[in-house]
Amino acid sequence: MLLTQLAQVSQEVTATSSRSRKVTLLAELFRDASASDVPIVIPYLAGRLPQGRLGVGWKVLGRPVTPATDPTLTVGEVDARLSALAKVSGAGSQAERARLVSELMGTATADEQRFLFGLITGEVRQGALDAVAVEGLAQATGAPAADVRRAVMLAGSLGTVAEALLADGPAALERFRLTVGRPVLPMLAHSASSVSEAVDKLGTCAVEEKLDGIRVQLHRNGDTVRIYTRTLDDITDRLPELTSTAMKLRGERFILDGEVIAFDEEGRPRSFQETAGRVGKRVDVATAARTVPVSPVFFDVLSVDDRDLLDLPLADRHTELARLVPEPMRVRRTLVTGPQDAGSAEEFLARTLDRGHEGVVVKALDAPYSAGRRGAAWLKVKPVHTLDLVVLAAEWGHGRRAGKLSNLHLGARTADGSFAMLGKTFKGLTDATLAWQTRRLRELAVEEDGHMVTVRPELVVEIAYDGLQRSTRYPAGVTLRFARVVRYREDKRPEEADTVETLLAAHPGVRP
Repeated sequence: MLLTQLAQVSQEVTATSSRSRKVTLLAELFRDASASDVPIVIPYLAGRLPQGRLGVGWKVLGRPVTPATDPTLTVGEVDARLSALAKVSGAGSQAERARLVSELMGTATADEQRFLFGLITGEVRQGALDAVAVEGLAQATGAPAADVRRAVMLAGSLGTVAEALLADGPAALERFRLTVGRPVLPMLAHSASSVSEAVDKLGTCAVEEKLDGIRVQLHRNGDTVRIYTRTLDDITDRLPELTSTAMKLRGERFILDGEVIAFDEEGRPRSFQETAGRVGKRVDVATAARTVPVSPVFFDVLSVDDRDLLDLPLADRHTELARLVPEPMRVRRTLVTGPQDAGSAEEFLARTLDRGHEGVVVKALDAPYSAGRRGAAWLKVKPVHTLDLVVLAAEWGHGRRAGKLSNLHLGARTADGSFAMLGKTFKGLTDATLAWQTRRLRELAVEEDGHMVTVRPELVVEIAYDGLQRSTRYPAGVTLRFARVVRYREDKRPEEADTVETLLAAHPGVRP
């Protein structure tokens, strides 16, 4: 398949808000694609690179390259070139990356260059998400959408299912079954603004602690144990204590869903960064396990003794979980009978926060396990932190944000009256806000380099964020987690913005 066709569909999907039109566009694209193209096409449409980070910065991408007149690039060729780019390392790597990028852009038309630029910079955000792609794939192959969706959640990969479907038709879906040792995408939760709202929506439900740990899926088949992350990476070798735990459980063959988390000497959770750092440790794992041991906390079971439990209601799955896993390794929970009992759910949330956890997940007791989906049957509730910060600079956007100042550099006041950058965000910005902030920031501009506009620190913006973590990238030694724009505060002066000291005081467990 030519890249130009993919770029055109991406542009059309960006331009329409109609879900049915998006599905039709993707179905037509999949019909024209070969089975080998689809595992590349799907992540490209969603703005993901199979290779991950390429190590290519704005300095390289910003160099103008004369575009090709006629489209000749195939998606397979682009994938091969980006794979070669991702492997570049060592002395002279910057020059080699620049050469490879120049060659790639020189064989691309102007439209293809724009698409590739957005893809490499992470600015392809046209709404072609996996859920829409599933429907498009079903329409293209004549397979029932529900069957395709289930196959994807059991395979853990839309690309794998798409390749099989296009090669062998709907009969290929029979290959995808829940199997111990083969991870599936986890069920995820939507957000609710409060416990009362969540209980109102779900009625009789379970309210469980929401831990700030690392999601894991544990598979045991006799003497063999495998451990996977939410992105299906195998991390078995990094967590020897979890393998030992699995071997002590009552069953011989099962799949458990839960989290691992590191606790301090007082039994309170350590920072997410410490847990993530431990789980990410690949060398001298034995020492890491002694220094920062992690504990499993399980909250669901997907399979027991070759019985697929996905379609059972949560209440029944929890009965199986309690039979397999002792209470100290199960998530704390309370049962709520409905809106009239919301007070007990609020009390449980308060106790959970006092224990140092980040919130709760409210779950419908009659809901099946929707692997790979963000289902409405699970609703997460956690306090939202907000700060008034000052915009220090903004980066020019790409894709649908081309021509707009998008990625904001955020600063808090310091003791000497200057501003310390805490991170960046482009999230939470509507089209109207993008247009307004572009005009306003250009009025405040003091320097522009083609990629970024530095501004006078005068504009205050209210930012919501989920937490704080240490960072050596920023002068205060910390950065915001999942920052997003709430609103601009033109009623506030920069001297009224929050300080670094205020931020650190609100998060006593995090220190630079």
